Amino acid sequence: MTRTIITTTNAPAPIGPYNQAVQAGNMLFISGQVCIDPATGNLKNKDVQEETHQVMHNLKAILQQAGMDFSNVVKTTIFITDMNRFAEMNEVYGKYFKTNFPARETVQVSALPKFVNVEISMIAIK
Repeated sequence: MTRTIITTTNAPAPIGPYNQAVQAGNMLFISGQVCIDPATGNLKNKDVQEETHQVMHNLKAILQQAGMDFSNVVKTTIFITDMNRFAEMNEVYGKYFKTNFPARETVQVSALPKFVNVEISMIAIK
């Protein structure tokens, strides 16, 4: 099976030993994204909604680099530091999908990289 590394400057560069995404055959595995603005390198974390929008913009950029969009996403994993903020995150997240929502789990964690509140990873099929 062919394995292709997907990278774009329209999403943050990895902050560790991993890639933005790896495509294996027709499946795309996107690493967890946080609210780093790729243009400035700064966090966009005024609130959970702003964080989630930036995370989704980063994911969209990676999907586009692989020739896909949110309609190709079959699975997401969401990490959030406070489940009491779930509704705020979910309202923004839901705006990026039109129909046929992907499977998903949401997990509360004690901390995330750069001490953000939301991280999301995805699996997509072309």
